[in-house]
Amino acid sequence: MKSIRIAVVGATGLVGTTVLKILEERNFPIATILPVASEKSIGKCINFRGVKVGIISLKSALSEKPDVAIFSAGGKVSQEWAPKFSDAGVTVIDNSSAWRMNEKIKLVVPEVNGDCLTSSDMIIANPNCTTMQLVMVLKPLHDKFKILRGVVSTYQSVTGTGQLAVSQMMDERSGLTPSEMAYPHPIDKNCIPHCDVFQDNGYTKEEMKVHFETKKIMRDDSISLSCTAVRIPVMFGHGESVFLEFNKEYDMEEVKSTLSSFPGVVLRDNPNSNEYPMPINAQGKDEVFVGRLRRDLNNPRGLHLWIVSDNLRKGAATNTLQIVELLNSAGRWG
Repeated sequence: MKSIRIAVVGATGLVGTTVLKILEERNFPIATILPVASEKSIGKCINFRGVKVGIISLKSALSEKPDVAIFSAGGKVSQEWAPKFSDAGVTVIDNSSAWRMNEKIKLVVPEVNGDCLTSSDMIIANPNCTTMQLVMVLKPLHDKFKILRGVVSTYQSVTGTGQLAVSQMMDERSGLTPSEMAYPHPIDKNCIPHCDVFQDNGYTKEEMKVHFETKKIMRDDSISLSCTAVRIPVMFGHGESVFLEFNKEYDMEEVKSTLSSFPGVVLRDNPNSNEYPMPINAQGKDEVFVGRLRRDLNNPRGLHLWIVSDNLRKGAATNTLQIVELLNSAGRWG
């Protein structure tokens, strides 16, 4: 692959720092790295591959005209600046929710629908972290057995909310009163069935993301998913309890082999040896882990399973860089 010039917008945030870390881990071919952050961070330095690199503004990064800009600075920043970068010929991969449901913008998980990308796609959206790990499991099962409907309950770590949520939990855990609350309730020693804002239909915005984003990524509006999203006092890794109903009965061994053979999915399903996916084991890894496979007690076409993935890696940063790698290998900047 060609060495390219990369801007990381939101370089000091949780996702941005993870992007930089993975760039180092994957020995990604980089000609220039441009870390971008808010005004208060401009002039400070980050360490990248043993070298101090100065943080710059969005305006300065745009003037440099990098090959690709990875946005992880929130929806408002993406809405304002992503079009400016793309108009300048810069490919934008956006981690916010700003562009996900835009009909003209592709919503991409490379293993699932990477084939949808074309040379004209200058702004590409990264899915919500909960949807991301879910579709990695749904895709091979849907191709094999066709999913009619599903029920998803998520158990989401505080890093999915951001640094303020981490600070709140750690203050509470230390017996301190948080100076600012990310959540309307304490999170340590608690579970909050409230991720994002409530909609008129009683679901939260996070829950509706799972419903709508899955349809778009899977390119099938017939899949019907309902979700309940819960925040739990875990630092890294989202868990998902999932029920799926197929249009026909299935063989469990075929389900296991189908999942095991899908790239990026790891089957851990040996309950007799206490082996099943957990956030503590998924932390720092790029794979999506699935286990606790069970046939429904009343519906022979029903399957229960449990999915875990590191929400900052495959749920955000890793998927973003996989998109960049896919474009690079296709000659986007050749």
